[in-house]
Amino acid sequence: MAEKVKIAVNWAGACGGCDVSILDIEGKLLDLAAVADVVYWPVAMDFKRKDLESYGRGEIDVGVFNGCIRTSEHEEDAKMLRERCRVLVAFGACAAFGGIPGLGNLFSAAEILDRVYSETPSTENPEKLRPLTATPINGHSLQLPEFRESVKALPSVVEVDYIVPGCPPTMERVLDVVHAIIGFAQDGVLPPKGTVFASDKALCDSCDRVQTRTGARMSQIRRPHELIADPNVCFLEQGIICLGIATRGGCGGPCIKVNMPCRGCFGPTAAMLDPAAEALSAIGSIASRDHEDDIPANERLAPIRAIVDVAGTFYRFTLPAAAIPGTLKHVSKG
Repeated sequence: MAEKVKIAVNWAGACGGCDVSILDIEGKLLDLAAVADVVYWPVAMDFKRKDLESYGRGEIDVGVFNGCIRTSEHEEDAKMLRERCRVLVAFGACAAFGGIPGLGNLFSAAEILDRVYSETPSTENPEKLRPLTATPINGHSLQLPEFRESVKALPSVVEVDYIVPGCPPTMERVLDVVHAIIGFAQDGVLPPKGTVFASDKALCDSCDRVQTRTGARMSQIRRPHELIADPNVCFLEQGIICLGIATRGGCGGPCIKVNMPCRGCFGPTAAMLDPAAEALSAIGSIASRDHEDDIPANERLAPIRAIVDVAGTFYRFTLPAAAIPGTLKHVSKG
């Protein structure tokens, strides 16, 4: 049998759900184990950083990186994995686009530290201590990574070969990667560089509710908890913002199937420059009351102005990859 494919998995700024999603493929892990060896996966096995450092340039076949880049250690890990891996996969929304942690870019690093270590109701920190990159204790220096000013997506730090979107990636998309690795082990062939393991079309294209979309105006915008949505009618028709109009399909619509609108975790299609900006533009064009002579213009705009947390609604998963991220701080803070 040919030498097994070497795989390294690294966890950066994320919740850990992406690592769990790998385990969600259940028995298929045995198929992967038959052709591949995990040479680094510290969250799941007893690996240390020195184990990754021991490999030379290109000696690992496939690197799977999940999580955003928030600290100096995350960036070091990303560059180390890129150097040592022949193929690097941005796995999950945080690695691909910045993910939910990317909403931290609405605030400065100092504001975040103030909130966490001083302002929360449960915090008792009269000395106003903060984490330091180096702290001398008993003749030793304790080291912590630097908390960077902003969150970055993996492709903005190193070159990425493939993207697997999702928060976390669904079983089907994880299996796509597994099958690609198995194929690589068997015949040395990989998908074209730049492949996104998902649909090329927006989620709306595969949504069963699309037939109920009439294009009527959203005269009122409501949040999902404010009503029991009709499970057979397009969310937009019911005044609920659904980002399926500007989100790559391929997830299978699990949120929609349990009567919750799409939140955008699969990111943009190839045709979109900024999915959140395009979704906001689309919603803005229909979220208003019908023109009537006796309704002032500012009242006709009431629906769009009623959106709670514009940045969190439209840029929940993609803020670090936004085309115009600097303006969003002003939007979110009113």
